[in-house]
Formats: sequence, C-alpha cells, structure tokens
Amino acid sequence: MSETKLEPASSDPRAQPPRPKLSEIIGPGLITGASDDDPSGIATYSQVGAQFGYALGWTLILTYPLMCAIQQISADVGRVTGRGIAGNLRRCCPATLMYGLVGLLLVANIINIAADLGAMAAALKLLIGGPALIYVAGFAIVTILLETFVRYSRYVSVLKWLTLSLFAYVATLFIVAIPWARVGLQLVVPHISYTKDYVVAIVAVFGTTISPYLFFWQSEEEVEDVLERPAASPLRIAPAQAPLELRRIRLDTYVGMAFSNIIALCIVVTAAATLNAHGKTDIETSSQAAEALRPIAGQFAFATFALGIIGTGLLSVPVLAGSAAYALGEASLWPVGLAQRPRRAKAFYATIAIATGIGVVLNFSHLDPVKALFWSAVVNGVAAAPIMAAIMLIASRKDVMGTFGLSMPLRIAGWLATAVMGAATIGMFASMLP
Repeated sequence: MSETKLEPASSDPRAQPPRPKLSEIIGPGLITGASDDDPSGIATYSQVGAQFGYALGWTLILTYPLMCAIQQISADVGRVTGRGIAGNLRRCCPATLMYGLVGLLLVANIINIAADLGAMAAALKLLIGGPALIYVAGFAIVTILLETFVRYSRYVSVLKWLTLSLFAYVATLFIVAIPWARVGLQLVVPHISYTKDYVVAIVAVFGTTISPYLFFWQSEEEVEDVLERPAASPLRIAPAQAPLELRRIRLDTYVGMAFSNIIALCIVVTAAATLNAHGKTDIETSSQAAEALRPIAGQFAFATFALGIIGTGLLSVPVLAGSAAYALGEASLWPVGLAQRPRRAKAFYATIAIATGIGVVLNFSHLDPVKALFWSAVVNGVAAAPIMAAIMLIASRKDVMGTFGLSMPLRIAGWLATAVMGAATIGMFASMLP
C-alpha cells in the first residue's frame, strides 16, 4: 500500500513551473464538464425538454455558478494537497464515514455505468442494427483496455477530443427551427409551477448536473497533472506556483462547466422544439429521444443525436469507472492513478475493470433502463450533499490547505451549492411520498 507523498518536483520550493500551454490549461475541468453530459444526463435533459418545453431551461443557468464553486474547490484541494478527495477524507474523517461516502459513490457510479453502456448500445443499434448486448460488452472492453494500457498523457488527449462529440447537440439546433425569442424570455422570466412533476424535474436536473463522481475526478486529475509535469509540485510545498496554477484551475473550471451547461441547454431546447412541439412528452431514455427525432426533424438530426450519445458515453464511462477507482484506492491506501503502470497499481485498475464489468452484467440481467436512471439519480442525490459538506469542511481546514484557504465568496458559493443539493435531495424524497 502507498500514499501520494508531498515531495517537491524541484529542490527549490520557490521555483515557478513553465507557463502552461492552452492545451494544458483546458484539461481536467473541460473533461469533467463534458462527462457530466453523459447518456443518462442526455435522457434527463431530453425528458425535461419534451415534457416541459422551454420552461426549465433556467435551471441550467442557476446550476452553473454552483457547479463552478464546488468543482473549483475540489480541484483546489487536489492541487494544493497533492491528494484527491478520498485521500483527504482519510486524513480528516472517521473511517466509517469515509467508507460510507466512498460506498455511496461506488454504488451510484456502477449504476450510472450500466445505464450509460445500455444507452450507448441502444444508440448504436438504432444506427446500424445488430445485438445491443454485444455492443454493451464491446464498449466496456474498449473502455477498460484504453484506460489501463494507454499512456496517461495520450489517454487524456483522447478524452479531450471526445468532448467534441458534444457539439452534435449544438448541430441539432441548426437543423430544427427554434423560437429564440421565446427561449430567451423563459430563461430570464421562467414560468414556475408547483406541481409534483415540475418539482421532480428540477430535482432531476440538479442531481444530473451536480454529481459526486465529478468532484472526485477533477480533484484526482489535478493530482495526476502534478505527477506528470516535472516542474510542478503540490502548492502547500511550492507556494510560488499558486498564482498561476489557481488561475489556471479557475479558468479551466469555468470553461468546462459552461461547456457542460450550454450543451445541456441545447439538448433541452432541441427536445422542446421538436418533441414537445409535436406532443411527444413521454421520453424516458436517450435512445428514445434520438428515435423520436427521426420523423420530426429528419434522418440527419436523428443520426447526429444518436452519435452524440455514443461519443459522450465513451467519455463518461471511463470517468465514472476512474473516479470510483480513485476514491476506493485512496481510501484503501492503494497506489492509484492512470499514469501508474498496471503492474504497480493492480487493485486500482482491477476496480476500473470490475466496476465496468458489473455495469455490463446489469445490462445482461435485463436491467430496466428507466429504473436504472431513477436509482442512479436517487443514490447520487443521497451522496451529493454529504460529500459536498465533507469537501467544504476539508477545504476550510488550515492543517489541510495551509495558507490556501477558501476565499469568502468561494466559501459562500460552496456552502450554497451544498444547501441547494441538500434541499434537492429532500425534495426528491418528498416527491416519492404518496
């Protein structure tokens, strides 16, 4: 067993790393934000647009600053301490609490992996026909092999390129007719309804956009970047690097979360302009949304939407499996990291393979995709608020962050995001009551 050590890459803690290139600035935050628009998220946004038209677009404006706050804090924790969220939880929390939070994350991620693999297979079947279950296994094998055997720097480049698949949902806006004046009005002056379905939809959007696996992934990718860049060190032992690095994290996070929410809004608007406008309001999965577009918006819109599902799944499944492996690995003091060789980090890579494999098995067990999405949202909702509270407490501790404590605006935004997710969880359970 081993733990990431806070050792400087340079003997001089005042040393400045070389100014990063744009490709290095836009990295963890962009991949994190793009992976948030996974096939499960596409299904949620499609359902919201189909059922309520443009009435819930405002939720994606509201969640943006909340996402930025908690993701920036998570990234700062990793860059400052040289450890991910789970590694810092191990230092600061009782073992029972730590493993409880990690356990919730594992369950949510595995269910999400199963739902995403199923959605990718269903989309590919719509495009070319064939056996969906074989596609499920094929996508899983490709994900495991790439994540295990491709060099970290190259794999990250692959993930960055996969974020371009999300532009499929921007392209659909140019294929269908959009009443932009109406869209803009409802973004600024939303029509609020207090019906059960409306409240549940709001909870679904919040639970989809602010998910625990995103916190762990972005924090760990900052740790990985420190290990991959020869002149970089954790900021606690190389404070001179802080101004440049913290600005980089802030820019990367703001761009990544904006990208995520703009794409989500595109999906909502597309579904509203096509499905809702034609009375198709019962969409439950992302593949149903793609299929429903065919007779309304044409073959090209259908194919573009379906290809986007596959591309985003290829991005999100490794992030889900990787964040689970990071969390369990750091909690258990295993060697962790995609930059590690498989022989050195056997348990880490085995966790990736097992989590993805269970996702495959769930699909072979005739998993109901609608129920999978529902329970994924439930577990994510249950896990998000306590994990966010733990992150906020860690980031507020001087013995963890040293002189890099949270600024007051960031502290307020982080706790506000935590409170909103707590309220969303309560609202979700309240909606389940008869």
